[in-house]
Amino acid sequence: MKLFSLPISIVILSLFYLMSNAQTSRHVLDIMLSNYQYPYKVQYLNFKSQGENLKMAYMDVQPQTTNGHTVVLLHGKNFNGAYWKTTIQALNQAGYRVIVPDQIGFGKSSKPIAYQFSFQQLAENTKFLLNSLKLNKIYLLGHSMGGMLATRFSLMYPEMVDKLILENPIGLEDWKLVAPYTSIDQNYQTELKTDYESVRKYQNAFYYDNKWKPEYDEWVYLLSGWTKASDYPTVALVNAKTTDMIFTQPVVYEFQHIKAATLLIIGTRDRTAIGKNTVKDPQLASKMGLYQHLGKETQQKIKGSKLVELDNVGHLPHIEVFDRFIQPLISFLQD
Repeated sequence: MKLFSLPISIVILSLFYLMSNAQTSRHVLDIMLSNYQYPYKVQYLNFKSQGENLKMAYMDVQPQTTNGHTVVLLHGKNFNGAYWKTTIQALNQAGYRVIVPDQIGFGKSSKPIAYQFSFQQLAENTKFLLNSLKLNKIYLLGHSMGGMLATRFSLMYPEMVDKLILENPIGLEDWKLVAPYTSIDQNYQTELKTDYESVRKYQNAFYYDNKWKPEYDEWVYLLSGWTKASDYPTVALVNAKTTDMIFTQPVVYEFQHIKAATLLIIGTRDRTAIGKNTVKDPQLASKMGLYQHLGKETQQKIKGSKLVELDNVGHLPHIEVFDRFIQPLISFLQD
C-alpha cells in the first residue's frame, strides 16, 4: 500500500493501526512484571503489613564516584520505577546514589487486594525500605501521584528529607469539591476495560497534547501489557483502590507545613485532574488541572519554595523534555 497516495487522515489511521498492532503483539506481561526487565537490578524488601506478607521491589543504583547524597524517586500512579531510567543515569553521573521503589500495588511489588491503601501507609512502607538500607537523610523526588506521596512522607518524617522535589504532582487541588464521587466498584469496572488503545488515548490527550512520539509506547505497554493475564482483575482492583486513595486523600491543605527546601518543576501544559470527566458543568471542568496556575499557587503555600515552569510541556517533563527537566533538578540538588 502506498500511504503517500492516500488522504492524510487515512495515513494517520494506518500508522496508528500499525503501532497498535505492534504493541498488542508483544508478549503478555504477568502482574508482577517478572517477564519485564527493568533498566537496573531489582531487589526486594520482604515485610509484613496489615496481616499480609509483602515484597517491595526497588532499584538501588550506586554511582562510580559518590558525593555522599542519596536521591529517592517516587513514581506516579500510571507508572513504575522503570520510567526513571534516564533520571537515574544523570543523577549517578552527578555522584548521587539513587533508590527507586515500586510502591506496594505497583510494578514488580506485591498487589494485595485486601489492603487499605493510604498515603500514610505507602510512606511508612517507604520508610521501612530506607531503614533497611540504613538511610536517615535523603533528597526526595516525587512525580504525579509520587508527588502526593513525597509530600506525605515529608510531613511524616521531616527529619529525613533534606530537599523535596515535586515534578508535576497531582493533588494540587481538591477535586472532590467539584467532581462527584466514583466508587471503587465503578472504578474497578472501568479498569477491567483497560487496553492499549484506551491507555494510549488517555496519555496522548492528557500528557502529551496529542503530540505522540514512538518512545512513549513503552509506558503504554507497561500499563496495558498485563490486561490479558488471567489474574489481571487483581491489578484492576488494586488500581481502583489507589484511584480512590488519590481522590479522597488530598494533600493540598498541608503544603504550608512542609519544612524541607522544596523545588516545584511544573510542565504548564498539564491538564491532569482526577474526576474531570465526571463533572457535568463544562465551565467547572475547564477550570480543573490548570497547571500554569496550580504551580504558582502551590509555590505560595510552601514557604521558601522555588518554582521552575516549563512552557508547552505536559505531565511528564522527565520523559518529554529531559534536558529541560534535569538541569534545574541538578542545580537545586547541588545548591
